[in-house]
Amino acid sequence: MRRVRQVAIGATAVLAAATPLPAQLYPAPAPAYAQPISDPWQSYKVRLIALARQQGVREATIQSTIPGLDINRRVIALDHAEPQANSGGTPSMQPYIRTHVTTTLINRGQSNYSNLYSGLRSIESRYGVDASILLAIYGHETSYGRVTGSNDLLEVLASMAYGGRRRALFEGEFIAALKLMDQGVPRYMLKGSWAGATGFPQFLPSVALRLRADGDGDGYADIWRNELDGLASIASYLRDAGWKPSVRWGASASVPINLNRSALRTTLTASKCPQVYKRHTRWLTVREWRALGVQPYSAVLPDSEMATLFEPEGASGSGYLLTTNYRAILDYNCSNYYAMSVGLLANAIARR
Repeated sequence: MRRVRQVAIGATAVLAAATPLPAQLYPAPAPAYAQPISDPWQSYKVRLIALARQQGVREATIQSTIPGLDINRRVIALDHAEPQANSGGTPSMQPYIRTHVTTTLINRGQSNYSNLYSGLRSIESRYGVDASILLAIYGHETSYGRVTGSNDLLEVLASMAYGGRRRALFEGEFIAALKLMDQGVPRYMLKGSWAGATGFPQFLPSVALRLRADGDGDGYADIWRNELDGLASIASYLRDAGWKPSVRWGASASVPINLNRSALRTTLTASKCPQVYKRHTRWLTVREWRALGVQPYSAVLPDSEMATLFEPEGASGSGYLLTTNYRAILDYNCSNYYAMSVGLLANAIARR
């Protein structure tokens, strides 16, 4: 699921945010899950109406949604229970990989590849993103469309904006969801996760506004009911995140135990998810890695390609040389657990 860990989906992504009204017009309430549904909630809906008008949302859309919104205390409580920071992927990654790269997910991914082959190849040609990567994200996010979320998206986003930890973010996402309605998406289709992600790609509304794509050529991008549209939208996202055509995400590699790892530490501090990127080394060409004794197990990475070394289990475990396309997957969801499981699932799907 493209949960709002690095809100991204991943989700991570440029998120539209409404220009806030002056704070004195509506002071921030205490967490709503600890309050009865009463005047503060009604007052907050007045703020949402003002924000929507300020952002050019149609009055008919405003009046058909905001006045009747109920608060969802459960999603606010879940938001407050979420970890405040993203782990870079500490102790062992293997338990996570075992539950996200399963025989069932591999087999169903291969079946989807066969069933959607023609459309997938067209999407792959248009965006330059490997079909197996698209299917791996689709499988990871929604179990190939089986679990997309049943929460009312407008209610979730308004509730998270009202009592969650990230008001500006979720106010912007609420307005983006209204704009999707202005574009013709009916309210009943706007269902999603408790964290506000929706559709087959599990996009936040602002990402859906910006990057959803038509995958079957019918002139409409329906990420809620059309699998090829959902897959094309994932490809659109990854291309926007910097995906390089004809480059693999990475490759497993043998790493000499006496490699001078301290000399290879990165000196850069990432602007987002710093703990995730901190676990990767500085960038070298694959040729330079080979000279240091780091040997990819397959010839999928050309010697001229830039790569960083990642050892999920430390010096005694497996090593991976990762390209910039791994970074594009991290943009979808900034977690080494997530990105590695997507890459490994994609590899398994491609071995059909």
